[in-house]
Amino acid sequence: MRPRTVLGILFAINLVNYADRQILFVLLPLVKAELAVSDAKLGALASAFMVVYMCAAPVVGWFADRGSRVKWIAGGIGLWSLATAFSGLARGYGQLFAARALVGVGESGYGAVSPSFVAEHFPKERRGGVLALFSMAIPVGSALGYLVGGWIGGRWGWRTACVAAGAPGLLLALLAMRLRDPRTETGAVPTAPPSAKDYAALTRVKSYVATTGAMSAMTFALGGLLVWMPSFLNRTWGLSVSEAGTVFGGITILSGLFGSLLGGWLGDRLLRTTGKAYFIVSGVGLLLAMPAGIAAVLCPSYAGTLILLFIAETLAFLNMGPLNGVIVSVTAPSVRSMAFAANIFVIHALGDALSPTFIGMASDRWGLAPALVGAMTFLGLAGAFCAWGTRHVERDAAEVDRVHAV
Repeated sequence: MRPRTVLGILFAINLVNYADRQILFVLLPLVKAELAVSDAKLGALASAFMVVYMCAAPVVGWFADRGSRVKWIAGGIGLWSLATAFSGLARGYGQLFAARALVGVGESGYGAVSPSFVAEHFPKERRGGVLALFSMAIPVGSALGYLVGGWIGGRWGWRTACVAAGAPGLLLALLAMRLRDPRTETGAVPTAPPSAKDYAALTRVKSYVATTGAMSAMTFALGGLLVWMPSFLNRTWGLSVSEAGTVFGGITILSGLFGSLLGGWLGDRLLRTTGKAYFIVSGVGLLLAMPAGIAAVLCPSYAGTLILLFIAETLAFLNMGPLNGVIVSVTAPSVRSMAFAANIFVIHALGDALSPTFIGMASDRWGLAPALVGAMTFLGLAGAFCAWGTRHVERDAAEVDRVHAV
């Protein structure tokens, strides 16, 4: 199968991945009205997904490093799609909580494997742009979740929206079974499986640690934004559930398309000059996104809020391809699935597994706007980690090139 075809299939799957992950968030006002739960409990629905997702990822990574990754991709898609549909059939908060946790199990099978899987179909010098295209599905898929979820939910209810969202993934799971793992076909899977020592060595790769730190802080901020911004628009500016989903989804699609593509293009272009390119592009974007995000929340004008939100998201999305490209370039092929899995565990454990609930708790006490402002400050911390990573990435990438055929 041609590399571009593989990228197209995985891009489509990633769209559904993030649409199913985010669709419930635009429906939170409807869920709150029907189930009569607090903001803290609504935030915990997002945390339920993330806690299970991050804990399951290392298990998947361990097995994926020892064989074909295709079964983990296809199986994960099928499982999370069924769980998304079941969310709409839940009879109460407990069953909805359990369904969201099960979505996390399914998506871990895909998230831990897919970035390295798609990157290995392309040469090293193109991976930043390729991963930017692949990662572009994150904002676009998330926005589709808001748009479609808000539209269906506003007309037929949040339960119908969840059931409808689960169907496309089942078809894509069948298509994914036709993929072929380039690593197993070329014999790149080692005869001796990676050891615990090989995995522990990841903690000594400073640019990998810097990438994980940056993504953790970024995920804390953006995870909270994705969960709570539709509710912010609903409460602050009086938008309906459908309107909030359409507005925020539209902004996220535009900023995601522009930011992801621009970040990948800038990263690959600057890479011709310096091996620090991916960190430089990511760090500058994250540092500038922090004041823009804070200003969006505090802006007294509705139009100003939307403009500043677009700017903040565009700047934040610059890193989507480059930071994943760093992970591929500084980790050995034999432990790459676990490298991504460990990255998933840490960034969500320290990021959006916590922030939706914390923001909900802060909102119950001080209001939603101050809670979101606090979350946005973590974008500055993400930029600082990128600055630290520039000191080590060239040496770490050269060591992988020296020891391993990439």
